[in-house]
This record gives sequence, structure tokens and C-alpha cells, in this order.
Amino acid sequence: MNLLNKITLEKVTNRNDLLDYLLMADEVEAIVLEYINEGEMFEVFYEGQSVGVCLFTFHDQQTAEIKNIAILEDYRGLGIGRKIIQSAVTYYKEKGFQQLLVGTANSSIGNFAFYQKAGFRFYDIRKNFFLTYPEPIFENGIRAMDMIVFQLPLGN
Repeated sequence: MNLLNKITLEKVTNRNDLLDYLLMADEVEAIVLEYINEGEMFEVFYEGQSVGVCLFTFHDQQTAEIKNIAILEDYRGLGIGRKIIQSAVTYYKEKGFQQLLVGTANSSIGNFAFYQKAGFRFYDIRKNFFLTYPEPIFENGIRAMDMIVFQLPLGN
């Protein structure tokens, strides 16, 4: 059986129950709490077990954004993130959206590769975005300062 057939996404009703997942991708609880109730949130299941979450927000009727995506460490690298994006593309394209955006820190080098492999292209830079966080964030020996935004056209 194909691994990706073992993955399901279910809309979340009680978002606060999944706060710990959201904090894996965005470590500042106060910031997560600012957006936790926006948009649509899906819990990710692998063989019936909860393994992650994805939260989508909307800029307008044409643009959806992956605001937060997190998968338990033991389940990373299995294609689950790719499946989430494929499902989002199908779902939001059917709803009439024209593009899917995602932002990540300038220090998140692994995310750059992941999103480009998924078909996203560099789109924008939100300068000094992470300087508003209460504590500096470092990844790969680099301070997170700017948000790099990637775009995937949905081609309706």
C-alpha cells in the first residue's frame, strides 16, 4: 500500500487542543495565539494516529496561505508534508483560489528546499518580520530576521 494513502486530514473544531503542534513550527505561544482561530485548520493523521497540523489563512478570495504546518519529528521525511500540500492545492483550487503562499524564516534552509521541491517559487520578502518576536531565533547558525514568502500558482 502506498504511504500517502495512509494519510488523512480532518478539519479541527477545538484548535487549542493542537497548540503543542503549532508551537513546533512557531515557538512563540503569544504569536500563535494571535492567529490560532483564523482560517481553516486540519489535523494530520497517519494510520489513524495524530501526527501533525496545518493551518491555512486567507488574504482575500484568491490567496490562501499556509500559516503553520507541523509534523511530529518521527514522521518527517515520509512524504506527509508533500501530501498536505497536494491536498491543499486540490482543495483550494476547487474553492476558486488562484495561489497558495507560505512564509518561512531566512534561516530555515531546509524549508527552502522543501517548498521548492513542492513547486513553490520565491515571491516576496517581509523584512524584519522576526525582529518583532520577543527573543531572537537562530537556526543553522543564522538569526531569523526576514520572512521569505514562496508562491504556488493554482492555475484556475
